Amino acid sequence: MTTPHRSPEILRYTAFAADPAGGNPAGVVLDATGLTDEDQLAIAAELGYSETAFLTAPPTELAAHERAYTVRYFSPQAEVPFCGHATIATAVAHAERHGPGDLILATPAGTVPVTVTQAPDGTLRATLTSVEPAVHEVTEKDVTEALQALGWSAADLDPAFPPRIGYAGARHLILAAATRARLADLAYDFERLKAFMTSLDLTTVQLVWRESETVFHVRDPFPVGGVVEDPATGAAAAAFGAYARQLGLVPEESALVLHQGADLGRPGELHVTLHAGDARVRVSGTGTRIPEITAG
Repeated sequence: MTTPHRSPEILRYTAFAADPAGGNPAGVVLDATGLTDEDQLAIAAELGYSETAFLTAPPTELAAHERAYTVRYFSPQAEVPFCGHATIATAVAHAERHGPGDLILATPAGTVPVTVTQAPDGTLRATLTSVEPAVHEVTEKDVTEALQALGWSAADLDPAFPPRIGYAGARHLILAAATRARLADLAYDFERLKAFMTSLDLTTVQLVWRESETVFHVRDPFPVGGVVEDPATGAAAAAFGAYARQLGLVPEESALVLHQGADLGRPGELHVTLHAGDARVRVSGTGTRIPEITAG
């Protein structure tokens, strides 16, 4: 592991939960000026969270905006084009230092606006607006390979939710479980699923179970990032929102709630908002700092 050329301040936040023990932890470096790719990867690997976000000065076209930044996301093993939970964590961390308001983040996937609001009780909530989403067909052969790597059968799928690849900054294979029990029982072949996902340039596999018209439970294996499972996945939530709307599974104007992380003991809640006439998807959630552990 390389040593960073300087020692930046590394913050630890959880996203999509107000309790530090819930949601998805992320590293946040609000000033990553001067850090190389190797430095950033080393920091992400040492933290061990599914992603760490690194902020630097904005590109020229956004320089006039007071709260614009360039952001990059690293998992412990590789850079990823976009990460929703690290974006939420970063926005909350920034708001704690500079107050709530609007941010503009130049990500490798495109420009992502983020708004942070503060409730009367002081709780901060961040809402990101995805890049232009897309939904792609997936071959039967690829679905079969994914199911075999997961240890699932075709009978385990909900026929109302056809498998697709959703994109809203990163690519996610969306598979819907027929029962909550099937979703809860997740034990997959790590290396086989990783190889399959790499071949299709997937960031996670978004496993979904529908509880009601607007409430879903989700899980996201993330072996390509060196992580067995992501506890709360904002990018996949955005991709799922686009998928559900395009396939007519929810109305064009919808407010969806995705529960994730309960099976890992880190419950979180992601809110997905769809607006008629606007293809971009909004994902919101709370966030909070994770207390530092000091030696006794």
